[in-house]
Amino acid sequence: MAAEPLSQQEIEEALAELPGWTFGDDRISRAYACEGHLAAAAMVGQIARVQESLGHHADLTVSYDKLKVSVNTHSAGGKVTELDTELAHRIEKVASEHGVS
Repeated sequence: MAAEPLSQQEIEEALAELPGWTFGDDRISRAYACEGHLAAAAMVGQIARVQESLGHHADLTVSYDKLKVSVNTHSAGGKVTELDTELAHRIEKVASEHGVS
């Protein structure tokens, strides 16, 4: 997957397939409400495995039962790329498996 920045239109098209994800400050982001702190931590662990397999990592912030995910591609000048949208799709799958929407 190329690490070329996506255009605004490409980002908007990608976000149309990623409900709950938003674009701002050259990042795509999403917040999840989990069923407690252990559920949020378990989701982080699963996301970490996905990130390692993809070789691309998001910023993850846990606040008790909330998980915030924010990602862009450093090697593309901190812009949003296909790597970011692919990671977002994979994170959505993890969220679904954890019963989080």
